[in-house]
Amino acid sequence: MDVLLFFSSEDKVTVHFINRDGDKLTAEGKVGDSLLDVVVDKNLDIDGFGACEGTLACSTCHLIFEDHIFEKLDAITDEEMDMLDLAYGLTETSRLGCQICLKKFMNNMTVRVPEAVADARQSIDMSKNS
Repeated sequence: MDVLLFFSSEDKVTVHFINRDGDKLTAEGKVGDSLLDVVVDKNLDIDGFGACEGTLACSTCHLIFEDHIFEKLDAITDEEMDMLDLAYGLTETSRLGCQICLKKFMNNMTVRVPEAVADARQSIDMSKNS
């Protein structure tokens, strides 16, 4: 039993999300989970996040990464790049949370949610003032 617990704790990654209003939301996910999975599974209060449920049909799971983490992420696909082009507040370290799966090196990373979100499916602006 102890061995099982040891391996399961090794497979956990803690992620800190800075929400649109500046609140820090911390959650734990399993290695291999997408960041969208973490937000949904832990019921984090991020308005409009992941509206298309990870089908690459919107940009509502847009996250901004720290440079040292961003540099280690897997290559971006053309489909993700197309959706990011529609994202509000795009930065050089922007990626979609549905496309980024947790790895051990990400433990205790902080990602920032942009101040507003543009849903490419509906052209809705869901800013922190809405």
